[in-house]
Amino acid sequence: MLVARSVALFAVAALFEIGGAWLVWQGLREHRGWVWTGAGAVALGLYGVVATFQHDDNFGRVLAAYGGIFVAGSIAWGVVADGYRPDRWDLAGAAVCLAGMALIMYAPRGH
Repeated sequence: MLVARSVALFAVAALFEIGGAWLVWQGLREHRGWVWTGAGAVALGLYGVVATFQHDDNFGRVLAAYGGIFVAGSIAWGVVADGYRPDRWDLAGAAVCLAGMALIMYAPRGH
């Protein structure tokens, strides 16, 4: 149950962070305006809030593990939002990052 909650929190954090960065990108690079940019800034702030709900007390561990979610989530976001077509190396790299996330966050520790 703890792992499922943690994975769900990572997924919500990824939606806020990747979605927020995408909104800022759209606002500035695609000239959609300050409303998009502002919404992105709010979403990025919410990402930081969601990350604090992880069960692990170690900031560095949580953010390092989240990095794997960010990599895979960014590729998935690009596929859905922008029509990006990842190649096998993108997918392999994302799989390695997710495996690293699982090791960092969920490996049994003797303490």
